[in-house]
Amino acid sequence: MSSTNARTLLLVPLLGLLWGFNWPAVRISLSEIAPWTLRAGGMTFAGLTLVVVALLRGQSLRVRRPEWPRLLLAGFLSIAAFNVLLAFAQLMAPTSRAAILTFTMPIWATLLARLWLGEALDRRKLLGLALGIAGLASLGLPLIRAGGLTLGLLFALIAALSWALGTIVTKRWPVSAPALTVAAWQLLIGGAVAALGMCFFEGLPAPRMLAPRTFAALSFHILGAQALAYFLWFTVIARLPAGIASIGTLMVPAVGVLGSVVLLGERPSPSDWLGLVLVVAASGTILLPARPLARLEAAR
Repeated sequence: MSSTNARTLLLVPLLGLLWGFNWPAVRISLSEIAPWTLRAGGMTFAGLTLVVVALLRGQSLRVRRPEWPRLLLAGFLSIAAFNVLLAFAQLMAPTSRAAILTFTMPIWATLLARLWLGEALDRRKLLGLALGIAGLASLGLPLIRAGGLTLGLLFALIAALSWALGTIVTKRWPVSAPALTVAAWQLLIGGAVAALGMCFFEGLPAPRMLAPRTFAALSFHILGAQALAYFLWFTVIARLPAGIASIGTLMVPAVGVLGSVVLLGERPSPSDWLGLVLVVAASGTILLPARPLARLEAAR
């Protein structure tokens, strides 16, 4: 491995930490900032950051006119609806449980790809789906018996489905533009949708001083988990194989749960921890590519 790729590899766990600690950061921010306002500011700033990065790299921001409807739909599902739903999920349910449920995204994407795109389910994907179902059962059954299912957890599950639907739209109708350009526009689309919701439901925010804890969390959310993390993500996927880059995303729910314990004082139950392990195992089985047969044979 070259020295450049070795240094890039160090960014993978950093991404997991940035996106993982974003969960408690968002929950702390929501203690003083309304959800539509928080999402409007965060997504807009992140989108503008990627626009600047694209321009500095000399990448075009142009999207062909016939492809704008599919870009708008994917941006609404994967970015706008996903982020807004998660903000309300964290207001109504424990952040740790919301993080675990949300990370069932690859499981739903695999099922929808089979139904709508005709993608085959090999043994690896079937194992991932089985682990995911077991994880959902571990999370959900104790809550159902105790009457602890909340609207917030439903929002988290719908958010995961929304992200998966956006992924299917992107696969079915891809946009012929660089990934950085697509991400920048999708974040700006998400910011615009959230801004409309802010104006309709909350009104324009009045400037005021935030508590130091809230200000620190908001700064981390916007600068660290949005602007810096997206910049690092596109650096990683440009230099490393997709399977290695995916390892960083597998860290997110675990870091999110641990961050909720440390920063929010949450105490996940044993069934929550079991659900976390099963969901991460399911997503890892689906996300991480299998080694090619030729390499397996050569290793024997």
